[in-house]
Formats: sequence, C-alpha cells, structure tokens
Amino acid sequence: MTRTARTDGPHARRAPRTGGIGLALAGGGPLGGIYEVGALLALDDSVAGLDLTALDVYVGVSSGGFVAAALANGLSPAQMFDLFIAEGRGAAMKPHLFRRPALREFARRAIALPRLAARAAGQAARDPFRRGIAASLATLARAMPTGVFDQGALDDFLAALFAAPGRTNDFRALRRRLLLVATDLDTGASVAFGAPGHDHVPISRAIEASSALPGLYPPVQIDGRHYVDGALNKTLHASLALDAGVRLLFCVNPLVPFDASGASAGGRLGGATLHHGGLPLVLAQTFRAFIHSRMRAGMDKYAQQYPDASVVLLEPARADADMFLASIFSYAERERLCARAFQTTRASLRERAGELGPLFAAHGLALRDARLADPTRRVADALNDPRPLRPAPRRRGVRHAARELAHTLDHLERHLAALR
Repeated sequence: MTRTARTDGPHARRAPRTGGIGLALAGGGPLGGIYEVGALLALDDSVAGLDLTALDVYVGVSSGGFVAAALANGLSPAQMFDLFIAEGRGAAMKPHLFRRPALREFARRAIALPRLAARAAGQAARDPFRRGIAASLATLARAMPTGVFDQGALDDFLAALFAAPGRTNDFRALRRRLLLVATDLDTGASVAFGAPGHDHVPISRAIEASSALPGLYPPVQIDGRHYVDGALNKTLHASLALDAGVRLLFCVNPLVPFDASGASAGGRLGGATLHHGGLPLVLAQTFRAFIHSRMRAGMDKYAQQYPDASVVLLEPARADADMFLASIFSYAERERLCARAFQTTRASLRERAGELGPLFAAHGLALRDARLADPTRRVADALNDPRPLRPAPRRRGVRHAARELAHTLDHLERHLAALR
C-alpha cells in the first residue's frame, strides 16, 4: 500500500518560490560526482549567503543525482567530502559498490541460453544460406547480459544513508524539491522521479535508475517499467528547475571535450595528438564532445525561453589533462581530483567576478573576494572554516534560525575535530 507523506513536520516539503535559487548537476560516473563535490565546496566557500543545503530546487542526473539527493537531505559539501572522498578519514563509500558483478542478470540470461540456442539452431537449419545465420545470431544475442555490474549494493548503501535521523528516503518528506531524471527504456522518454506521480519511488531507487548506464548496469525496474541513465536525452535537464520558478540556477557539468592543443600532458597521450592514445581516448573525446554540444544547445535555448532567469555554469578547464585522462569510474585519486575541481571552480569565479558580483547581489549573495584572491586557500581550509552566522534574510523565523545554528555548529564541530 502506498504511504501518504506527511505535510507537516521538519521535513515537510514546500512549493518552490518564484525567484528562488536552484542547482542542476550532470552525470559522469564516480569521477563526475567527485568533481561536483569539489566544485560545490568551492562555491560554498566563496559565496557569502549561499546555503547549498537549503536551495529551492535540486535536479540531478546519473551521479549528479546522488550529490543532489545528499544536498536535499541536508548533507553539506564538506560532509560529503568526509563521507565519500576523504580516504584518510575512512570514507564510507567504497569502490566495490560500483563494481559488484550483476550475478542475477548473468544467471537469468544463462537460464534462457539453452532455449535460445535451440531456436537459433532451428533458424539456421531452415535457411542456412540466406537469412538463417543472421537470424540465429540475433536470437543468441538475447542471451547477452544487459549490464556487467549490479547497483543493488549502492541502493542499499544510499537507503541506509538516507535512513539516518534528520534524513529521508522519501521524496514527499523532503523540505526541498528534488528531481532525479531517468530514461524510460521502452519509450525513450525522460522521467523525473520526485515529480507528482513519480514521487512514491524511494530516492535511492531513483538514483539507481538515473545512473544505470546501458552496457555497464542493467535497466532498473520500477512499477513494471525499465529505466536507464537519465543523460540519454539531456545532459543537465536544467529546464526542470527553471520551469519550477528558479531565477538563479547553478549548473555543474563535470565532462567537457579535451583541448589537447592547449594542454601539457607530456607522454601520457602517447604522442602530440589524441589519436596517438588509441581507441579509448578517441571514444572518450567523442563521448564528451557529443554530450557537451548537446548541453550547450540547451543553454542557448534557456536564454530565450527563460529571459528572467540567470544560469551559472561551472565546468572543468578544457585543457586539464588530469580530468580528461582520469577514468570516469576512477576512485583511486579522488582527493586529488576533488582538489583540482575546487581550484578550477575558484579560478572561474575569480575570472567572472565582474559579471557574477552584480548577479549574486540581486539574490542576496556576495563573492568573498579576499578568499578568491588567496592563492594558498585549499580544500582543507574550506572544510575547517568555522563560518559565522550568515546575514539575516528579509524574513526570519524559528526554523530559519535553527537551520543557521545547525549550520554553524556543523562547521565548529569539524574545526574542533581538525584541531584534535
């Protein structure tokens, strides 16, 4: 029986306010999530008045869905760093969560193999010289697994994470609007879990569906439908937040085409150009160029469709060889890559200060110029920042004051832990 969500209490979801602030996160495998945590750490550290756990709308696709769901559940970028990235602090998310073999899928296909083999043999015997061989191969192809890895362990991990006090695995119990996008395999249509009619699905299950990259992970079955990666149709799905009334939208896209002409990759490319690196680098560049050009086309349309909204896009530098050459499923160098994202984002904010300053001011935000100008500032400084209470907004209340106090105590606790 479907449970009706509460409409009161600490997690009661409110409708997004027109003119609010939102966040849209693209995918990119574990590497994409690592980059997004670093970028959000820099954003949180460099913009006064911005609380990334108290935005109006969150939109996530694939690995971006995981980060968006954590923020909507009150997990700050600093907390996500401690939980998922910091190897020295015993990060809870381990690589094996992404690499567990899809044994159930293998077994299901293996059980069907004798029947399919018999049918293929019959097809070949009936017409061996014309269409028999092709039909037989097509029949046998149905025995191939639809994915190599199983996301069940990840689902269990996320369900446990969101079951902790103060969090929820129920879209309807969130205070903020969260939309996680997947693709319906049978129709090719995008589906936003968390929207009306799709908000009864557990958040952890929606993340699993949104990140089910075809070929690597089997489609995820929900209510009799099968879903795969939400990036098949769009890279960001930022329009979902803009349609909800957001007027300042931060977007983070971890994957960009690599500019080898402006990079210094040494011998890591195997030569002066990408083709010297062989098929893996050619495919990686092709994939990145495809999804990035599609995203840019969407961004151009947003300017016309939502003239009253402002979109701030944060991406890696295109000449960054480290971000390009790291596997999108890499987890071994997560702290270094997160630090890279932190610095890249800081550099982007610093370079665009003239444009972003007035824009942020219109929404009650301000760039911390002194921090952005400090060349020695690192991730550790952002993690240990005992930030004072933010300036009071126009409308204050008991709930707002409680959130401010909790935010400050969280930073103070990390600072004291670092001193110990």
